[in-house]
Amino acid sequence: MPRDQIDEVVDEWRAQLPDVVSPSMELGKRVHRLAGRLQEAVRNETAALGLTPAEFDVLSALRRAGPPYARKPSDLASGLLLTSGGISNVLRRLQQDGLIERAADPADARVAWVRLSESGVAAAEKVVRAVTGAQARLFAGADPALVAQAADRLRDVLIALGDIAKD
Repeated sequence: MPRDQIDEVVDEWRAQLPDVVSPSMELGKRVHRLAGRLQEAVRNETAALGLTPAEFDVLSALRRAGPPYARKPSDLASGLLLTSGGISNVLRRLQQDGLIERAADPADARVAWVRLSESGVAAAEKVVRAVTGAQARLFAGADPALVAQAADRLRDVLIALGDIAKD
């Protein structure tokens, strides 16, 4: 069986502290390595379009909401694991660039909505296509059935860890 870079790391740990080597350690290291490769692809694509990964996440979350492409800032922050200060900074930059608009809720003035502008919808679609294209290129060397199987198994692991959809 071919070996990856994580196998080398595990071999070194096995020689130094054999009691720390386990399938969970190997999975954690491989997931971490894969996440790094995916984050690099996202950073490259978003930077080429003048966006940060956090700005991409917000545009993507708004676009996938469907028309009218709006969400509350608090929902964006919690869904994207951003602090209230972090989401405020991202929203301010996106508003300055004309990609989002903010509007008060007519039924409750305490509630604000963030909505993609017309140019924001186009920008969101462009960056989502760029990022998903980069992800496809990253996985192009792997059998598509293997990629699908890995996605399914990782879903099972996340569910086992309590990461359940809100449906």
